[in-house]
Amino acid sequence: MNAPSYLDEARRTFREYKRLAEGAFAQLQPDDWQRLIDPDANSIAVIVKHLAGNMRSRWTGFLSSDGEKQDRNRDQEFVIDASTTPDQFIEWWQAGWDTVFQALEPLRDDDLAHAVRIRGQEYTALQAINRQITHYAQHIGQIVLLAKHFRGPDWKSLSIPKGQSATLGVQAEAARKERRQG
Repeated sequence: MNAPSYLDEARRTFREYKRLAEGAFAQLQPDDWQRLIDPDANSIAVIVKHLAGNMRSRWTGFLSSDGEKQDRNRDQEFVIDASTTPDQFIEWWQAGWDTVFQALEPLRDDDLAHAVRIRGQEYTALQAINRQITHYAQHIGQIVLLAKHFRGPDWKSLSIPKGQSATLGVQAEAARKERRQG
């Protein structure tokens, strides 16, 4: 088995985080998007708006311009008009991810050492990609946690359901046995 390239793995990781958040989105009620767990918390809508703004800024001109664009107003990413709809949140989300994947797709291994700037600080492209993976993972974890909290007992697990690890292990072992015998 050949090991995937770093870029293939980064693309896979980004797709997996996107899938996790979208699994959480699918379980939300319309009011959940802007629901707060306390007055100082961020809603799922705010997190999505922030991620979309970050994605546009960081990935537009990824190898050729500073990742903090002059026209980005980060503070506005944390303000949501009450009339904004879940469909609009999804549009922001999709536009952000489209920007990420359009920037990642043409990259090749020799691009990983290329110097990239974010807020004037220099990184290698590899470091900048890792920086974004961890940033998105943090916020997507928040989205999943909030959605799970809002759904309570109606939550459908996005991974191994609580208390079912042993069952999963038994199923995996049975599949391995079947492959060896087949």
